[in-house]
Order: sequence, then C-alpha cells, then structure tokens
Amino acid sequence: MFNKIAIIGCGLIGSSILRSIKEYKIAKKVNIFDKSKDVFTFLKKENLIEGTNDINQSVRDADLIVIATPLGAYKEILLSIKDDLKKNIILTDTGSAKKEINKIIENLNLKEISWIASHPIAGTEESGPQAGFHKLFKDRYCIISPSQEAKKEDVEKLKKFWEKIGCKVKTMSFEEHDHILSLTSHLPHAIAYNLVRTAISKEDQFKKEIIQYSAGGLRDFTRIASSDPTMWKDIFKDNSENILKALDNFSNNLVELKEAIKEKNESKLIQIFSKTKNVRKEIIEAGQDTNKPDFGRKKD
Repeated sequence: MFNKIAIIGCGLIGSSILRSIKEYKIAKKVNIFDKSKDVFTFLKKENLIEGTNDINQSVRDADLIVIATPLGAYKEILLSIKDDLKKNIILTDTGSAKKEINKIIENLNLKEISWIASHPIAGTEESGPQAGFHKLFKDRYCIISPSQEAKKEDVEKLKKFWEKIGCKVKTMSFEEHDHILSLTSHLPHAIAYNLVRTAISKEDQFKKEIIQYSAGGLRDFTRIASSDPTMWKDIFKDNSENILKALDNFSNNLVELKEAIKEKNESKLIQIFSKTKNVRKEIIEAGQDTNKPDFGRKKD
C-alpha cells in the first residue's frame, strides 16, 4: 500500500499502528521517531524496528507520515520536518482535537502535501510502547478530516489504510469532530478526574476503605482518570471552547439533580434517571461496546 511510512511518537497508539503495519504488511518500510531513547531501545529489542532515531531521516522519502504524539508537540515536529517532506506526501495524525492543529498546518503553508487529520477512537488507560498491540483498532471508528488541499485519491488511500488495520472510517469536518469528541470523550474525562479527586481525598480518614470497597462505578472512573496527563492537558487546552460549553451544560444538569435530591422529589428523580436508561443499549447497538467487560482493551 505504501513504500515507506514514518511514525512520529511510539506510545500506545503509535506502537499499535507500527505493529498493525507489520502484521498486515501495509508498507515495505517503516521508520519511527520518538524523543525518548528508552522507547526506541524497547522497540529495537522487540525487533519491531531498525535504523536510527533521527526525525529527519525517519520522514525522508516517506509516502505517509503519522504523528502520534501529544498535541502540544505538533508545532515543533512540523517545523523540524517541513523541509524533508517529499511532494504529494500524505500527512496525518492521531490527535483528539483538530481545529487548533489545523491552524498550525495552515500557518506553516506547507506546499504539495495532503493534510488529512485522523483520529482512531481506540485506546486503553495504559501508555507507552509496551502497551501497544496490533488488534487495538479492530472494529473501532476512525474519524478522518481532510483539508481543502487534500487530494481525493489520497483521502481514499488513507481511508483504506485505517480499514486495513481494523477501523471503521467516518469523515467529518474539524469543527464537527471537536464538538462531538468534547461530549463523547473530553467531558467524561473531565468528570472522571474530578470525581476521583472528590471521592478519594488524602485527608479523608476513610480513604483506605473507599479504595478497598470501590464499586464498579468508581473503578471505571479511576480507569478513565488514570489516562496520560500530558496528552489530556493538551486536549483540554486545544478544545477548550467546546469542553467549557459541555461543562456548563453538565453543571446545569447537576444543579437540577441537586434540587431534586434536596426536595426528595421522587418523580423528578425517576424522570432524570429514566432519560438515560436506554443510552447504554444504543451504544452497544452502535457497536461501540458489548455487554462483556474490557471491550477494546484486551490484547488477546
């Protein structure tokens, strides 16, 4: 499919893409760059890569470049590689926010490239190259957002790339992507971080008991809240407008719930709880979960 693919950043997502490319023989050659020497050493030890950990050498002559780093690193990366990009290259990424990154691409005025943003909606709470596995993307959605300059044949080629490693591909604009992800991913993370902070305080005399007797709800929130802090710091910064709107709506709904509890209003509580009951069923029907545990997180 490609002669050479370059992956910049080889944590969970980048190393899973690397494993998938090798498993499904998608490219003749794969080069990677990661600023961590430990990451490069690990991947070499696992016989997943060869060559040198040089960013310019990694992208030179590549047909496809995948940036799989935290959003805050994009600008430095693009400035480093812009003179090494060959004509008609496909440039994509894996980030969870798109509007601000697209502005950086536009300001750099990169010529004769197809910038097609990607977001494979897959992952676990684990991080690092050791957490990667080639089945991570199986039956998961990948959203692609082509720039106006992207060639149609390149969009189709990138779509086939994601499908080859297991994804179901949908196309939407940068603005649509950031709005939807603010509700489906970014808001739940904001709530999870604060819920865990609230439930488990250093000062709470029952901290040990709370952890020991955690019910499924709290356990699930701690999984979300254990995600990579650097990655999520960048997401909350880049998609702040949409996230703040989502948090305002959440706060309004929380006030309504507090009033119902305060007034011991049974009918209002039933009404609030009933509205959300069918959402779980709809998510399973949409193929975004199963009624079995650990959906999308098992390596086997």
